Amino acid sequence: MSNEILSAFILGLIGGVIPGPVLAATFTEILQSGFLKSLRIIIWAFLVETTVALISMLLLSSFNLHENIFRIISVAGAVILVWISISIWKIKKIDSENKVSFSFWKISLMILSNGMLWIYWITVCIPRAMILNEKIFMGNLLFLVLVELGWLISTIFIAIIFSQFRNLLSNPKVISVIFKFFALVFLYFALDSVISTICYFY
Repeated sequence: MSNEILSAFILGLIGGVIPGPVLAATFTEILQSGFLKSLRIIIWAFLVETTVALISMLLLSSFNLHENIFRIISVAGAVILVWISISIWKIKKIDSENKVSFSFWKISLMILSNGMLWIYWITVCIPRAMILNEKIFMGNLLFLVLVELGWLISTIFIAIIFSQFRNLLSNPKVISVIFKFFALVFLYFALDSVISTICYFY
């Protein structure tokens, strides 16, 4: 059980530093207006993403599916994680050159239209959350809280680092090493999902 709790927090931590619309917007805002102004983007994104996660979880929970189903879905999630891992491995730079303004609605639409986010929650996080729910009372909500808390902490942390060391971190060699590490972490979670599912059925 402690493994599932720890994995929830780690998935959130890693998710917060993976390049995507939110991180690109945050880095862009840091370059344009500084770290403090970028916090509003992070908070708005946190609220919208948490809502997406909660809705996804409540919809799947309402079907009252057996744990076996979520174990099978988690294998699909492992495939998604491998795909993400391969994409992250190839990252060589972070694009933050376009100067734009970010309203709440722009951030919201950016997140809601991010199909990868929905797929990630439905195939990776929610199956793990439902498995934890089988072990402890309201484990699914605990999982969600830990993932989102990890996401918030790591996103703020990476924004602080970027604001302080943006010249260094803009170096393609440094970015490549950092994201290769993240790619390996995602690969670990993919293997863990497959192995735990095989052990569950056999």
